[in-house]
Amino acid sequence: MSERNRRPATFKLDDPHVIVMDPDGDPARPSRGTVHITPEADPALLPVPIEEPVVPQRRGFRWGTLFWTALGGLVLLGTGLGVVNLVEDLFARNEGFGFLGLGFALLATLALVIIVAREALSLARLAAIEKLHRRAAEALLSDDRAESRTIVQDLLRIAHGNPQLARARTALARHVDDIIDGADLIRLAERELMTPLDQEARRLVSIAAQRVSIVTAVSPRALIDVLFVFAASLRLVRQLARLYGGRPGTLGLIKLMRHVIAHLAITGGMAASDGLVQQVLGHGIAAKLSQRLGEGVLNGLLTARLGLAAIDVTRPLPFTALPRPVLGDLAKDLLRKRDES
Repeated sequence: MSERNRRPATFKLDDPHVIVMDPDGDPARPSRGTVHITPEADPALLPVPIEEPVVPQRRGFRWGTLFWTALGGLVLLGTGLGVVNLVEDLFARNEGFGFLGLGFALLATLALVIIVAREALSLARLAAIEKLHRRAAEALLSDDRAESRTIVQDLLRIAHGNPQLARARTALARHVDDIIDGADLIRLAERELMTPLDQEARRLVSIAAQRVSIVTAVSPRALIDVLFVFAASLRLVRQLARLYGGRPGTLGLIKLMRHVIAHLAITGGMAASDGLVQQVLGHGIAAKLSQRLGEGVLNGLLTARLGLAAIDVTRPLPFTALPRPVLGDLAKDLLRKRDES
């Protein structure tokens, strides 16, 4: 009787006719009248797929940073010297004008200090989320329970200001002490805290892609298309960063856009989008769409791919326990919206 036609049967562990094979050994042909059993590998011992860091780490001295810092210092000194000369001239002309100019200068200085402080806090918060992402990826590999608990506590502090995660924070805090393995603790935190945020992020990306598709399909000028896509991309990245706790300012948004573009270059996102577009348009949909309508669908798909890259960059945890959103689902939503309109 062949192995394919063998009927289900039970065996005792001490049966001499039952031989337990080594999973890593060479398969041998079973002797007549014996049964060979090969145990499956323990799932806990299987390697965990961990994605590479979404933002490449730079090493070495940054001459560009030194140049812009020095140039900004010179501009700031020149501006300050010009303001001082202006106030002195106002005092020389009229004392009232002098005090008025001095008051304006103090107000401008106070506003500048507040803006710089907010930008610094924004950059520090984005750097903390980026570092937390790397720490979580390392904890998944090392299975360090102490480090995982620290990461979960940092996640709870970041999610404290989001009322949408109140129930998830309570459930996670209740089960933290029950989890022994560090990797399982990271996965639990991802399931509890990231599930509602990932759903909202997917909705934001889908809405942005649909809006870009519609506007670029009906706009009469290519310049309007470029400006609208650029503005929509900035708005989408800012929304995703705020959703995951980033709260970027102007400099933080510029930094995020650089990271998103770098992530697209690393993962080959544009090539993936082009392949999907060719696959979609190759099924006869191109014949049903006009040229402008097809360009709108293409712009919407590229915006969706940019949004998916922004999710990878702004998300504080890597995708392990939850599925990563894919461009195919967003393309279906985009084409469904197109058919309805």
